[in-house]
Amino acid sequence: MGERERKMLELRHRAAGGLGPGAAAAREGDGAGGDHEAESTSDKETDIDDKYGDLDSRTDSDIPEVPPSSDRTPEVLKKALSGLSARWKNWWIRGILTLTMISLFFLIIYMGTFMLMLLVLGIQVKCFHEIITIGYRVYRSYELPWFRTLSWYFLLCVNYFFYGETVADYFATFVQREEQLQFLIRYHRFISFALYLAGFCMFVLSLVKKHYRLQFYMFAWTHVTLLITVTQSHLVIQNLFEGMIWFLVPISSVICNDITAYLFGFFFGRTPLIKLSPKKTWEGFIGGFFSTVVFGFIAAYFLAKYQYFVCPIEYRSEVNSFVTECEPSELFQLQTYSVPPLLKRVLRWDTVSLYPFQIHSIALSTFASLIGPFGGFFASGFKRAFKIKDFANTIPGHGGIMDRFDCQYLMATFVHVYITSFIRGPNPSKVLQQLLVLQPEQQLNIYKTLKSHLVEKGLLQPSLKL
Repeated sequence: MGERERKMLELRHRAAGGLGPGAAAAREGDGAGGDHEAESTSDKETDIDDKYGDLDSRTDSDIPEVPPSSDRTPEVLKKALSGLSARWKNWWIRGILTLTMISLFFLIIYMGTFMLMLLVLGIQVKCFHEIITIGYRVYRSYELPWFRTLSWYFLLCVNYFFYGETVADYFATFVQREEQLQFLIRYHRFISFALYLAGFCMFVLSLVKKHYRLQFYMFAWTHVTLLITVTQSHLVIQNLFEGMIWFLVPISSVICNDITAYLFGFFFGRTPLIKLSPKKTWEGFIGGFFSTVVFGFIAAYFLAKYQYFVCPIEYRSEVNSFVTECEPSELFQLQTYSVPPLLKRVLRWDTVSLYPFQIHSIALSTFASLIGPFGGFFASGFKRAFKIKDFANTIPGHGGIMDRFDCQYLMATFVHVYITSFIRGPNPSKVLQQLLVLQPEQQLNIYKTLKSHLVEKGLLQPSLKL
């Protein structure tokens, strides 16, 4: 065999995981100590992978089952519906609890903006608790230290950051009167970061040998849960401050789609929609879409008439409360539109009077009925992955709070993006609030710059003194 053939054979052996002649000779020339050390290191790495690397090779069937939640249906309902089949019993329980929740929601709306914000905060905390509890139950046998404590600590840190940003943005006039609040707002982001760093250091100190991977999994679990719950609920509150109508129409559209899709699917459903949710049907999906668009259009018409719903929510320091008084923008003033030729023959109208917001409500309702359900499908996949039926048993017939708000969080993000992209322009009141916080010299410089700009534009006479 020539030199070239010998080298080719050696390369083939190496590629196949074997040792060529050259490699074997080199290994024979090594000292016994080096040989022993290499084998020992390799054996240790193999043992570690065998003992603690099983988490990466887990399949869905390896994940421990979460104990089923107990039935919290009131005894009165159980006795009243005892003669019905399981299907109709569940229908009546869901219906009664749905009407109860809607009635409570109307009551909270009547109580005002502050109660709505507390409601959003309460829902956020409960959803976080349900998701974290699932993680704790699944991995409870490992006895991870500080997992639940650190999870709740991070929840407090993130809420402190987001609500601090909201206070700085919407309560600037109130903050100016309080010296302590001025300090907290000025260094708000630094304080928030310092709090988070403290939790980060506690997590590193809690790392336990043999459970490193699992602890990092749970660290990621906590942060993804924070992203889903806290960030989205913060966007809900941001939408609320733009005007209660931006809060009510999207939320009620999702509720309407849930109810109508369930009813259409219950009575007419025959064709499965998606494997993740076998009970979802095409009939329910289509029926929910048309019902939600019509509902959103009508709801927008009635809500757009009232200042209480359409005006941005502002905090007035002189009255120490939230107010909703303004001159409604063009979005909430009736406009006359020409009816398209194809619809003229059907409606026999040449023009129609609508609030521009009603047109936007079609976009919101369409998202709520076509894309919003994917938040529910995502939640269904999550529950299947951990072999659970519901996130919790908080609401009889419905499951947990997260089971009812999985679509709402996705909807909140869309509404916020929609407002910033197509609706909201510069807000003079916020700019003025920021200017009032500046030092007198800075305010004077801005005044001079603005005056020279207006003179150049021809909007202000040079000789005019303000």
